[in-house]
Amino acid sequence: MDELTQLLSDLVAIDSTNPDLVPGAAGEAEIAHFIRSWFEHAGLAVQVIEAAPGRPNVVGIARGTGGGKTLVLNGHMDTVGTGDMQRPHHPVIKNGRLYGRGAYDMKSGLAACMLTAAEARKRGLRGDVIVQAVVDEEYASIGTAALASRFMADGAIVAEFTELRLIAAHKGFVWLEIETLGKAAHGSRPDLGVDAISKMGKVLVELDFLQQRLRARPRHPLLGTGSIHASLIRGGQELSSYPDHCVLSVERRTLPGETPGQTEEELAQLVARLRHADPTFQAVIRRGLDRSPLETPRASAIFRSALAAADGVLRRVPEIAGVGFWTDAALLSAAGVPSLLFGPSGAGAHAAEEWVDLQSVRTCADVYLQTAINFCG
Repeated sequence: MDELTQLLSDLVAIDSTNPDLVPGAAGEAEIAHFIRSWFEHAGLAVQVIEAAPGRPNVVGIARGTGGGKTLVLNGHMDTVGTGDMQRPHHPVIKNGRLYGRGAYDMKSGLAACMLTAAEARKRGLRGDVIVQAVVDEEYASIGTAALASRFMADGAIVAEFTELRLIAAHKGFVWLEIETLGKAAHGSRPDLGVDAISKMGKVLVELDFLQQRLRARPRHPLLGTGSIHASLIRGGQELSSYPDHCVLSVERRTLPGETPGQTEEELAQLVARLRHADPTFQAVIRRGLDRSPLETPRASAIFRSALAAADGVLRRVPEIAGVGFWTDAALLSAAGVPSLLFGPSGAGAHAAEEWVDLQSVRTCADVYLQTAINFCG
């Protein structure tokens, strides 16, 4: 096997299932130890920075000679659970594809970043190339959050799978809860009880109307429109009682320019309309986790450098696109590091069969290296 295929195989062979997704899972400690050793052997400066106890980020730095821009290459070490996969950590190569958990999402991109830094060190670029191998992207992104402001750089590429497209925008999200309040009573006493679940039915209808209004708004050129959907619902205690509360969890996918406060106000207006129509309607709104959208300016140096690099390696102008899912690039961008995504082709992220196209991984490594040459000098 060539060096990149061997490195990717070694990474896939290590179980790094996120323990916040699968209680008792292996976590990132073993793969972090492997990556640290690999960085040291490649002659990179190494830092290990825990995002939480037992959750180590590993940073490898190809120091520049001075006077050039600093480039961050970011990839996550953790994976989702293995589910019904038969041999998730026994990489198999067949017909130019490498199969195994994490092969596509996203140890392939991480392997390409690692080789890029090693080659950048040999070439003596003026600027630093920093590889961030991070924990916990699949759950709460505490890994990149711990590093985003610690390593200031002039630009970043997050090596998530993109099918060799240059991703310059993605949506954010806001998680919210709506709780409708009723009055508990025996099921035989409708004169005493107020059904919180039936009140929530009115909320669900209004959410559908809100989704229609969002889809009717002007479209973002790369992302389309925002969206909202009901995710989870719970309420009631037994068949013979009126439920005194019902809780609905909602996810709002946001566009650049939309804020968590605006999404909460959308629900506040929805509740106000229902209360005006029905004086017995009572509800409270709670806002939970939120993550910002991403939009990378076309005029930024990282965008121009990556575009030129991809054009040269692919021998065609890459597709410039947006994606609906959220990534760690938004955390880097919010910390003042203009960021975009470029990664390999494959299939099966979070699925029972996961694979990556090996030639696309080699292409990514070439694009990352050429970007570093363009960007760092």
